[in-house]
Amino acid sequence: MAKHVDYYVSLNSPWTYLGSRRFEALARKHNAHVSIWPVDFGSVFAVSGGLPLPKRAPQRQAYRMMELKRWRDHLGVKMNLEPKFFPADEVPAAKCVIALRELGRMADAIKLAHAVLAALWEEEKNTGDPATLREIIASCGLDAATVIKASEAPNMAEKRESYTQYAIDHGVFGAPSYVIDGEIFWGQDRLDFVDRKLAA
Repeated sequence: MAKHVDYYVSLNSPWTYLGSRRFEALARKHNAHVSIWPVDFGSVFAVSGGLPLPKRAPQRQAYRMMELKRWRDHLGVKMNLEPKFFPADEVPAAKCVIALRELGRMADAIKLAHAVLAALWEEEKNTGDPATLREIIASCGLDAATVIKASEAPNMAEKRESYTQYAIDHGVFGAPSYVIDGEIFWGQDRLDFVDRKLAA
């Protein structure tokens, strides 16, 4: 029987970006059902011992950059290690992803989230800019005006807060996280284990 994956993402996360295409391929391979959860990891860090990047020790920041380069080269993906617009304001895009998710359009929600990540990390685009976000939405074959309008519904901010609390309640503390049968796989470098879990 096909398994279900709860997929927790940050639309600013380079690690989520690095794992995005591989995770999509795994989900297709195993015919897995995926629910995407774009959450506020600033709030998650506050209760789980994490620190936003600027507050991390210099050694940790330097190692992060080293690891990003290693993974970029290992995977052969296009990636600017220091994109011009990082960190972008991810709230508008997250609300669009949430709106699609709430409309039952999960595949479109995932497609848009990954397009936002690629725009930030590959294409040097300001994904927090409204005009740029509209272009990204349209590039996914979606009607930008409809998606934006849905994202501006009064309850979208509350939805993001509830998604974030749901992540905290289920032990999630970093992005990306893939949760299968209650088991957390944190980081794109755990996708081999995700593959095995989905195959079991």
